Amino acid sequence: MTDKVIPLADHRYLQRVPVIPSQLEAATGLLGDTLGRPLHDLRISVTDRCNFRCVYCMPKDVFDKDYAFLPQTSLLSFEEITRVAKLFVAHGVEKIRLTGGEPLLRKHLEKLVEMLASLTTVSGQPLDLTLTTNGSLLAKKAQSLKDAGLKRVTVSLDALDETTFQRMNDVDFPVADVLHGLEIAHQVGLGPIKVNMVVKGGMNDDQIVPMARHFKDSPFILRFIEYMDVGASNGWKMDEVIPSAEVVRRIGESMPLIAIPANYAGETAQRWRYQDGGGEIGVISSVTQSFCGDCSRARLSTEGKLYTCLFADAGHDLRALMRAGHSDAEILTVVAHLWRARTDRYSELRTINTEGLSSATNRKVEMSYIGG
Repeated sequence: MTDKVIPLADHRYLQRVPVIPSQLEAATGLLGDTLGRPLHDLRISVTDRCNFRCVYCMPKDVFDKDYAFLPQTSLLSFEEITRVAKLFVAHGVEKIRLTGGEPLLRKHLEKLVEMLASLTTVSGQPLDLTLTTNGSLLAKKAQSLKDAGLKRVTVSLDALDETTFQRMNDVDFPVADVLHGLEIAHQVGLGPIKVNMVVKGGMNDDQIVPMARHFKDSPFILRFIEYMDVGASNGWKMDEVIPSAEVVRRIGESMPLIAIPANYAGETAQRWRYQDGGGEIGVISSVTQSFCGDCSRARLSTEGKLYTCLFADAGHDLRALMRAGHSDAEILTVVAHLWRARTDRYSELRTINTEGLSSATNRKVEMSYIGG
């Protein structure tokens, strides 16, 4: 039997410790990269573990029972996460999203939420503090998360049909439990709640219209995400991508849609509302219509590496700086230098050369490691 090669290990243990610049600088709250994109959003992965084995993220043949997840000592502590978050907020971050893996698997996560909720933006406003979850533990955790200061949640749900949903999550988790979690989250006020459906051609694309019909005239905002070539473990193929334009066409045939403007610059989803006033949907076209041009998101991995792109092949180890005793001023300056040097625009380049770029960069970091 041959040994299994897991590309993720290279990313988890690769050491790229930033050099402290000789000239330290103060944060101004206005930080731009080489393309003029501001630093506005920070996504923090709080665990690399998940209780689902979704085929597009953590396929079971790679993340099996023998897979060695990160030890507890490698994870950033809540104090370390809050320290880093405070530095990013000083540079202009106004929105923080907690991700995973499945973030609700991290013990005592409510404590971290409470710590982050105490931070304020440069302008003195509360942070937009959100969380993405598969919904499996949401009914149990929703009230305590709300009480701790969480603003809202985004829930992943890839089908309403039981057989299809369980084929997608690959652990036989029932769809009814996720729907129950959604209702409880709505009741406690974690909204507006977004529901994300990753569409994989030939697997769950027959659920596009049923999902739209189910969430129409509801308090939930449904978003369809094109199946992406994140990482190296999901066997991504372009012919399994259902373009967002096709999603809109299918829904619009029975439930007419009207395009509406973005809520803010850099929003990932294109928005559409139902012509009869029954709410809205969003489509995230990361493959067919890239949005690199105004991407304002940085990502912090479970063990404290900074990634400036979802499709990056390496991160910058901020944990090493913290645990070596470097000051806030030093780390603040490192973050400024890294962001100002940022040139990432993978999706734009992939649009130009889809097959060539995908095969040439097959060592990209896994989504489960830095969050979607």
